[in-house]
Amino acid sequence: MIPLKNERQIRGIREACTVAANVLQELKGLVKPGISTQDLEEAGIKAMTRLGAASACFGYQIGSRRYPAHTCISVNEEVVHGIPGLRRILKDGDIVSLDVVVRHAGYIGDNAVTVPVGAIAPTLTELLRVTEQALRLGVAAAVVGNRIGDISATVQRYVESHGFSVVRDLVGHGVGLAMHEEPQIPNFGRAGSGERIKPGMTLAIEPMVNLGSYRTKTLADGWTVVTSDGSASAHFEHTVLTTDRGPEILTIPQPVLSPVHACDAAVAARQSA
Repeated sequence: MIPLKNERQIRGIREACTVAANVLQELKGLVKPGISTQDLEEAGIKAMTRLGAASACFGYQIGSRRYPAHTCISVNEEVVHGIPGLRRILKDGDIVSLDVVVRHAGYIGDNAVTVPVGAIAPTLTELLRVTEQALRLGVAAAVVGNRIGDISATVQRYVESHGFSVVRDLVGHGVGLAMHEEPQIPNFGRAGSGERIKPGMTLAIEPMVNLGSYRTKTLADGWTVVTSDGSASAHFEHTVLTTDRGPEILTIPQPVLSPVHACDAAVAARQSA
């Protein structure tokens, strides 16, 4: 059953989403050639702590495996769940997906974005543009009275019309009281199928789009999902509240945070060591 949130829960989820969006906005502004994904991880931890939140990813368990980082940072062919590390240095021409999920006062906020590192190839620019627009269209389809399949079909139709493919092994989902709730929201499917959308749903809509084949595989670390053919992948995500007035994006950054310089400090410290 898809949980419908009451006013108190919506207030809590809204606050968590604002925190998640602000953390993501900070990390997005720090992306540049020469920093490591671990630098971004450390900046994310500091931002979450400063805002009274914690990572919902750290220690997340599937079977006997626990996710070892506080953010998911995926580069180039990595689709999702990339584990940050000091050895992964971003370079000009890369793309990097930043996925931030926070727990704040018992509620979850979830969002993601893929950004260029320096100057990137035109095909990658188009991949990012199409994926972000697919998210916008998917959100617009989350209308009360529609069905979940209308979101899925909208994303798939737009992405494939531009020659890209949607990942099929991973899906969007309900979110808010827990990181993963019902319903599952594939980025492919048939319009008019699935559960009816009602007011009070909070949905993580997240197109994951590949430059090549839609097929993926998981690396030996048990977490990092990559494209099977080594092609680049992009990932954009918002948490959305469904209302009688239309879908409302909750993961909107608020201009209340000072810039974080943690990445620059970490790089300088390593270089002077």
